Amino acid sequence: MQLIATCPEETKPALGFELEALGARSIVPAYRAFAFEASDALFYELHLKLRTASRILKVIKEVPAKSPAMLRSQVRRIHWNELFDARHGFMIEIQGDHVGNMADKSGMAPKQIITQVRESIREVFEKAQGFAPNVDTVEPKVVVVAHLRHGRCTLSFDTTGKSLHKRGYRESGHPAPLKETLSAAILIMAGYDGSQALMDPMCGSGTIAIEAAMIAVHKAPQIHRKKGEFYFEWLKDFDRDLWRVTQDRVRAEKLEMPTASVVASDINAAYVAMAKKSALDARVEKYMTFNTGRFQDVEPPATTGILVTNLPYGERIGSNEGDIVQLYEEVGDTLKQKFSGWQAAILAAAASPYKAIGLKPKRTVSLMNGSIPCKLLLFDLYTGTRRVSREDA
Repeated sequence: MQLIATCPEETKPALGFELEALGARSIVPAYRAFAFEASDALFYELHLKLRTASRILKVIKEVPAKSPAMLRSQVRRIHWNELFDARHGFMIEIQGDHVGNMADKSGMAPKQIITQVRESIREVFEKAQGFAPNVDTVEPKVVVVAHLRHGRCTLSFDTTGKSLHKRGYRESGHPAPLKETLSAAILIMAGYDGSQALMDPMCGSGTIAIEAAMIAVHKAPQIHRKKGEFYFEWLKDFDRDLWRVTQDRVRAEKLEMPTASVVASDINAAYVAMAKKSALDARVEKYMTFNTGRFQDVEPPATTGILVTNLPYGERIGSNEGDIVQLYEEVGDTLKQKFSGWQAAILAAAASPYKAIGLKPKRTVSLMNGSIPCKLLLFDLYTGTRRVSREDA
């Protein structure tokens, strides 16, 4: 089975790590995606287990598309009526980093591409069985994705449905929440695998710690999706028995308890309550410890571990630059004085005075938190860690 998993470009290392660890084959990087091969069983398993992917696409066929007529002719050659039922509403999406260039070369605008693919599919159904599926752009059961590049169009089914970052547990109301997929990517890039103690002392809505708890107990992030929410369930080749066996096997892999502690704390009691409610909805609350207090006052729950946090900035701590610099300096002092022997992964806005932390990271990764450019700072906090000047940092 030829598949594509998508994600933000900057988190591809984490997704590549996951795909390899789970047994995907022939993994090839692309822009904001990986192409790979998988068995039917692994195909189902990946939908349940992938923590950093946004969507999974099942490739139908790659066809030449140098003109509207060529695209239409090629799409009409596919036996769509053998792939999904005409009773299911469908829609077409267009993707690709070269969509604009392709429109110029082929003479097709994106809307025209969608029209060509959509009407060709409907024509195939009309010819084969006398009626065509309805177009449904609100609640489709089938989504066909057209990706154009260099005169070729890859046609795929979106087998995911709603984005994989939507785990279904996150409470609303926090001013700066992290996406679940970004939180998981940060944990993976920090080297967290569930065997180490994990602490987020500025947990906010708790997403990082909740994702860590799921990793710690080997809980698949999509195991609680309801029947019919994955779009592959509406395709004709859906193997219901294999899907049920895969779900049961993935559930059985979950541990009774984590091997190390997962601690979430925040100075704001309302955020801690929010994090605890989200953890309860994610069904990992019993594996976690929640505290209320300042970062500067926290105590490590173990002699070694990984501290992972998203530093507040702007409205969360006031707009006074001096206050922000002071907080970051105190974060650095706390890491140096209390967390010797630990590792730390700190996400900070690129525009923030993150160098005021005063510790030199072993590695820095550029990430996007929504529309906000950020830096993921990775530290090894060995005994004798010293502060460095902002210029050195």
